[in-house]
Amino acid sequence: MSEDLQFAFSLLLNGASIGLMYSLIALGFVLVYKATDAINFAQGEFVMLAGLIVAMLLSIVGMPLIVAIAVTLAVMIGFGFGLERVVLRPLLGRPVVAVIMATIGLAAILRGIGPVIFGSETRAVSLPIGDEPIVLGPASLPPIQVAGAVVAIVFFLAFSWFFKKSRMGVAMRAVADNQQVAQAMGINVERYFALAWAMAGVVSALGGVVWGSMLGVDVHLALVGLKVFPVVILGGLDSIGGALVGGLIIGIVESLAAGYLDPYVGGGTKDFAPYVLMILVLMIRPYGIFGKRKIERV
Repeated sequence: MSEDLQFAFSLLLNGASIGLMYSLIALGFVLVYKATDAINFAQGEFVMLAGLIVAMLLSIVGMPLIVAIAVTLAVMIGFGFGLERVVLRPLLGRPVVAVIMATIGLAAILRGIGPVIFGSETRAVSLPIGDEPIVLGPASLPPIQVAGAVVAIVFFLAFSWFFKKSRMGVAMRAVADNQQVAQAMGINVERYFALAWAMAGVVSALGGVVWGSMLGVDVHLALVGLKVFPVVILGGLDSIGGALVGGLIIGIVESLAAGYLDPYVGGGTKDFAPYVLMILVLMIRPYGIFGKRKIERV
């Protein structure tokens, strides 16, 4: 294999692994949108909060890693249920923009109180996976990227099974398709709204552990939510498979931009290339690659 092909393969593999990690966070957007028809603009802050919790449990409390992750999962599930019950349930029946503005306000609150409660210093989340790069052909990947990619794939398979095969998953799909019809058929819509937010909390906890281990945990970890937004738009807001494919595409685009364009312009292209792609997709296919086109009759 020539050096050019080796370089391209390395960029593709690195981009795909990062893209799978993006997809894990994007899944939180999709779960909430599928159930409530609203976009959770606080998803990045959820990841930040989960990362801060697990980092605090490891560094200050001294919990074992497995216990710290389990406690973080429990806290984020409870946070999702509580958020839906206290903040979002009173907004049922209101315009969708009311829920969107509530999540934007929640994001600002979490960014503000995070440093107050947990401190402003960057904390580490140490996972027992070592630092030696994993060599795959001509490419070498950091172990955390491989671990994050594996976690993302496992949970995508689990969530796909849940929505297609389980009774609760089918009920959630029914609620997402038509809330009034689902309620008329005896489905407790409010319960499944709460379940969607709790599942977003699970995804956030996993994302907080993986991304916190890779980047360190502080208030800036919330920016991963903005990095993931092009993934959601590209794949389709209501598609789990779209989140996976969109993450792979965005991760590869970032990697290729960094490898081929940054040397000519001095860097930074990978930060805006996904948004250029997002705008192009919105112009051509506003509902994303796998999103459902909504047709309203008047």
